[in-house]
Amino acid sequence: MSQRRRRSAERVTLSDVARAAGCSLMSASRALSQPEVVSDALREQVMQAVKQLGYVPHSAARALASSRSNLVAIIIPSLSNSVFVDTAEAIQRVLMPAGFETMIGVSHYRPEEDERLLRAYLAHQPAGLLLTGFERSDAAREILGGYRGPIVTMMELSDAVDDYCVGFSQQEAGAAMTRALIERGYRHIAFAAAQLDPRTLQRAEGYRQVMRAAGRHNPALELLTPQLSSIGLGANLLDRLLEQHPQTDAVFFNNDDLALGALFRARQLDLAVPERLAIAGFNDLPAAAWVHPALTTVRTTRGKVGELAAEMLMSLMRGEQPPSHRVDVGFEVVLRDSA
Repeated sequence: MSQRRRRSAERVTLSDVARAAGCSLMSASRALSQPEVVSDALREQVMQAVKQLGYVPHSAARALASSRSNLVAIIIPSLSNSVFVDTAEAIQRVLMPAGFETMIGVSHYRPEEDERLLRAYLAHQPAGLLLTGFERSDAAREILGGYRGPIVTMMELSDAVDDYCVGFSQQEAGAAMTRALIERGYRHIAFAAAQLDPRTLQRAEGYRQVMRAAGRHNPALELLTPQLSSIGLGANLLDRLLEQHPQTDAVFFNNDDLALGALFRARQLDLAVPERLAIAGFNDLPAAAWVHPALTTVRTTRGKVGELAAEMLMSLMRGEQPPSHRVDVGFEVVLRDSA
C-alpha cells in the first residue's frame, strides 16, 4: 500500500513517524515535544518524516501525557454579525502569539448546542475556557462542574469573587440609551428586540426601569420576539409598531441589525427620521455611522472584551492571579442624526 493510500485509510501514528525516521519511539516523541534536547540531525529526520507522512499530533493524548495543554475552548452564540467576530479575532490576536490553539464553537443561542459543545471540547482537556454570558442550563452547569481549568466569562459582569469576567452592564447600557431618548424629548418610546438572549433581556430591563421612573412605561410598547435578528426583521417590527401603536415617537432596538432595517423601511415609507420617529440601536456596527440618517446607538468595545478576557485567562492558566476578577470595559451612548 502506498504511503498516500495508507494515510487516507488510517491515522498516522507517532510509531509510524519513528519508523520512517529510523529512530526509537521515545526519540521521535522528544524531537517533537522537546526539540532542544535532541541533536539537529535527529530533529531534521523526524520533521522530514512528519512532513512525508502527514502526521498530526493528537492534542488530547499529548495533554494527558504531559499534564499540559495548549488548547483554549471558546463558545460564542453567533457569527452572523461583526459583534462576536470582533471578539473572536481579538482573542486570537492575544492567544496565538503565546502558543495557544483555539477551538471556537457557535451555540446559536441554543442551550442544547451549548451543552453539546461543552461535552465535545472538554473531552480535549483544554487549558482554559472562554464563555459568553453566565446563563447556562442545569446540564451545562453539571458538565462544567467536572472541569478543573480556569473559566473566563465575556460580555457580562458578576460580583462573585470566583467568577472571572470581562464585560459591561447590559442593563445599565439599556437604561442609558433610554435616558438619552427621554432627555431628547421623546415620550412614547418603544423597545423592540429579537432572539431574547439574556443580554437582550437585561437591556430590556434597563429600558423598563427608566421608563417606569419617568412615569412613561407602557408594556404595549415592548415588542419582543424570539425570532433570529436580521435587517429584514427590523423592517417588519417597525411595520407592526406603526400599525398597532401609531403614537410611538421613538424606537430603541436591541441591536443595530434591527435598527438598520427600521431605517431602511422608514425611507421606503417616506417617514421622516427623527422628526416623525426616532430610531436607536445597540452595538455601533461599522454601518451605523454611514447610513442616512446616521444611527444613534450604544458603542460596545467587544474587541476589548475579547482581548482582556484572553489576557485574564492566560494569567489564570499560568497559575497567576489577575489584578481583578472583574473587568468593566464600559460602553458609550453615541448620539447621531437618527434620534
